[in-house]
Amino acid sequence: MKASGRFTLDDRLPADYFTTTLRSDVLAGLGAQPRTLPPKWFYDKRGSDLFEQITLLPEYYPTRAEQEILVERAPEIAALTRAVTLVELGSGSSRKTRLLLDALSAEGTLRRYAPLDVSATALAEAGRAVGRDYPGLHVSATVADFETDLVLPPEAGPRLVAFLGSTIGNFDSGQRASFYRTLAGAMSQDDVLLLGADLVKDSETLVRAYDDAAGVTAEFNKNVLHVLNRELCADFEPAAFDHVALWNEHEERVEMHLRSRIAQTARIPALGLSVEFVGGDSVRTELSCKFRRDSLTAELHAAGFMVHHWWTDSSNRFALLLTGRRGHEL
Repeated sequence: MKASGRFTLDDRLPADYFTTTLRSDVLAGLGAQPRTLPPKWFYDKRGSDLFEQITLLPEYYPTRAEQEILVERAPEIAALTRAVTLVELGSGSSRKTRLLLDALSAEGTLRRYAPLDVSATALAEAGRAVGRDYPGLHVSATVADFETDLVLPPEAGPRLVAFLGSTIGNFDSGQRASFYRTLAGAMSQDDVLLLGADLVKDSETLVRAYDDAAGVTAEFNKNVLHVLNRELCADFEPAAFDHVALWNEHEERVEMHLRSRIAQTARIPALGLSVEFVGGDSVRTELSCKFRRDSLTAELHAAGFMVHHWWTDSSNRFALLLTGRRGHEL
């Protein structure tokens, strides 16, 4: 635990977390058929910077759509929840969160902001900035992987748990069900979940959002190979792979792949692994599920949640859901 004034940082990750988890993920993913790599390995410093660029691209509507909803609805969310603590899962830079911080501060209830992320550096930078800009607000940051260790900070309630940006779409249906159950078990009866979800729409708009004309998303996708080269002494040649984004209509999700242009062998000495590719072979690096109101509400209900409010942007591209454990009233 590190503490400085109104800012604390609790690191729950084992000292060897990144090395052990990366090795395990690469061995499991590249040894499977079809081959996959988890999207969390995009996000080293370079990958995080590239994603920030993506959020500003004309094709990438989710960030703007979610922000539009927050601008309009944050005061209502604050009045409905009267949260004493704002918990944010996967907080990153905490940029959009400031709309909630402003609204909850204006409501007069907020006392603590509790971001949770795997990046201690991002948490320290964002947490200290929030503490500086919101005098009197305590910031309790937690370094943890909420996919495997979802323990909500034991702060005063009621707590508003924000899971923004449609990160929920990176989980397949089984992973979502497990996540919902774990989260329901961690939340008290007074807590409320604010969930961001990208909605099903025409395939052209969806694919463009993940395959921009400037090629930023392609560089972001290939960044996972740079991470493997650096961390595992691999010899992937990013230029020998094409970025591919496609709409899987049956699963209603966008998939990002890295497709080998040629027959090649990638060696990963740290794992004693060689991966053979023929031209056209691919590795799936991300799935981004898109949602419909009825099915998403049913998913949450099956895990013990009740959706109280469903808000969308003016173009019905993105939704924010305010939901609590069944039996909770707003």
